[in-house]
Amino acid sequence: MWLLLALALLTACAGNKAKPGRAVAPRPPAASAAPESAPSAPETSLSQAERYRQAHDAGPSETIDVSKIAEPEPKTEPLSRYGNRSPYSVLGRTYQVLPTSQGYVERGISSWYGNKFHGYMTSSFEPYDMYKFSAAHKSLPLPSWARVTNLETGKSVIVRVNDRGPFHDNRLIDLSYAAAVKIGVWPKGTGLVEVRALTPGEVEPDVRAAATVAKTPPRPLPRTTPVDARASAPAPATALADANATQQPRIYLQVGAFGEQNNADRAAQRVAAAGLGDVRVVEASVNGRSVRRVRLGPLRDVDEADRLTQEIRRLGLGEARVAID
Repeated sequence: MWLLLALALLTACAGNKAKPGRAVAPRPPAASAAPESAPSAPETSLSQAERYRQAHDAGPSETIDVSKIAEPEPKTEPLSRYGNRSPYSVLGRTYQVLPTSQGYVERGISSWYGNKFHGYMTSSFEPYDMYKFSAAHKSLPLPSWARVTNLETGKSVIVRVNDRGPFHDNRLIDLSYAAAVKIGVWPKGTGLVEVRALTPGEVEPDVRAAATVAKTPPRPLPRTTPVDARASAPAPATALADANATQQPRIYLQVGAFGEQNNADRAAQRVAAAGLGDVRVVEASVNGRSVRRVRLGPLRDVDEADRLTQEIRRLGLGEARVAID
């Protein structure tokens, strides 16, 4: 019984790039019919074990022009009977499903999934169609609607969230093949994105351009203290603001967030002593409270973030999470 419940929740969305030792969440049984929008009938005869022996995912064998695929229009739908149980556990971790998608905005790393799961059931027990603009998310209610924006290019797409995942370190959302192509995450494999939930019937705010870090106007900057240079003078605020207006998105690993400065300092010193890179304590205001975030970075790319996440865990320094500025 528990196995059946687990199968209804899981999805194996972790991008098309295989990682050593990467755990994969199982999926429900294959769909009995192919999605109508697919150019050819999907292969759904493989067992789960056979599919998970495949180290790599892939796109379709034929060339697809995603510009001809209509972008979905958000509409009000009842919650899915499947995939909304909360809390739920996958691969030893517990996740909470949000009671509503309203107001949800988050930045992180996107991956994608394609032919390996095409035609098989999603967590909401709908056939996965890689030629539709859809996505998997760990906490948004199923179904939900969201605009996903590539922070490096400004390209965006509206997706219908109807699946769970990606259950992989540092991944925020798993895009369908079509959605990944639309915003330039495919064939790269991953991308830095903003996910903004949409409410059917409400006018979407014009935030697509602002979501691109490279085009964002100067914002108030939090106070940042280098752990190894506390006595150094801060850079002029105007210079920092100008840099903020023109820089590309940067990846950090947040090792912890603390209310007390002393606790943040101790955590930062432990990370700095490990020699993993530049460590800073960043002060920010969250719901009127002052929070001190211990961050490692900026990092070169997603691969470095993945490697350092494993190293931080191995050293017992906590569970890091990706932050993008």
